[in-house]
Amino acid sequence: MIKNLLKNKKSKYELLAPAGSFPALIAAICAGADAVYFGLQEFSMRAFAKNFSFSDLPKIRKICDTQSPEKSKKVKMYLTLNTIIYDNEIKKIDKIIAGVAQKKLVDAIICWDLSVIELCRKHKVPFHISTQASISNSKTAEFYKKLGAERAILARELNLKQIKQISHVMPVETFIHGAMCVSISGRCFTSQFMQNLSANRGECAHPCRRAYNITDEEGNKLKLENNRVMSAKDLCTLPYIEQLKKAGITSFKIEGRNRSPEYVSTVVSVYRKALDKKLSKSEIAESLEQLKKVYNRGFSSGFYFYKPGPKGFSTTENGEQLESKKYIGRVEKYFPKINVAIVSIHNSGLHIGDEIYIIGNQTGLIRTSVKSMEINKKPLKQAKKSQQVGIKLPLCKKGDEIFLIQTK
Repeated sequence: MIKNLLKNKKSKYELLAPAGSFPALIAAICAGADAVYFGLQEFSMRAFAKNFSFSDLPKIRKICDTQSPEKSKKVKMYLTLNTIIYDNEIKKIDKIIAGVAQKKLVDAIICWDLSVIELCRKHKVPFHISTQASISNSKTAEFYKKLGAERAILARELNLKQIKQISHVMPVETFIHGAMCVSISGRCFTSQFMQNLSANRGECAHPCRRAYNITDEEGNKLKLENNRVMSAKDLCTLPYIEQLKKAGITSFKIEGRNRSPEYVSTVVSVYRKALDKKLSKSEIAESLEQLKKVYNRGFSSGFYFYKPGPKGFSTTENGEQLESKKYIGRVEKYFPKINVAIVSIHNSGLHIGDEIYIIGNQTGLIRTSVKSMEINKKPLKQAKKSQQVGIKLPLCKKGDEIFLIQTK
């Protein structure tokens, strides 16, 4: 009986997942996220993610309330309004927050601009202070707590001892996995200077990820051994997650609103296991291999133990992931009684035994393999471009996209 009670005991740590699209949202929930954070088409620090419209919020709420693998679990929703705000945008922000408050569409708003904080107070909407505020000490946390903030999303540049100190003031949230910025988070102006795209408005073009040659005034050129000297590796705390659990962290956050549904699904599922129990060395090694399959620039422990040195920079141009996906086609019709989809093949071929993703706004993400295909009741070993093929697949929807999973 005690064993069963321990087995059913819920994790005391919140696992917070990114949702940049409906497929990513559903993937996060199905993988075990306790909460999701997402932006609208404006005022989000990830302007180039697909994001959502205000009218999508009731649909997101329904998904969060009903699609968790734990039937009684309702996944929390945090809306990001965390860019800098200008005078001509105040009325629009006020309207969004008023609408959220009236229908109780989200559990909290993530913000840091004092105008947004004041509007959250005005409309009685809970709010969390964004990492863009760079909260790095207890006094700053006390200031925001007095304003009514329920949580502080701490600066990325803190170590575990500093985090523990601030956690005594108020609940804290920290990033545990995903992209890191070579600059102090949200304070880089390189993209603004080079391409007139402001990182502080969520429009960063990531010029730091590129390779550069150094040229002096006389035209002499210097090529560095690692010419991606501004491209930070991705944060990965899985090997140290037990130490993070002891640091007073309330919410463990995954970065990635610009990343794919398969990335979200894989990372959430790995950290779900790690937060729910202490992993063995072999389980950590196995989980790291899973994380390596999806997009990454190599892994770093960030600032949690020491300041990253030269080894904290990536040497890769297109990522070090072990798997990639290639668009193949689209589901035109699905017959649930026989579990067969009619798929239009748009790109190269598909073979029996191939592993695929099915991705859609209602389906989320399904990973499966092609076990049988046919045209006009005749079996096929290979489907070619421009064909319409019947494929035995799990439940999916018209319009879902099919991707071939490729390994390096």
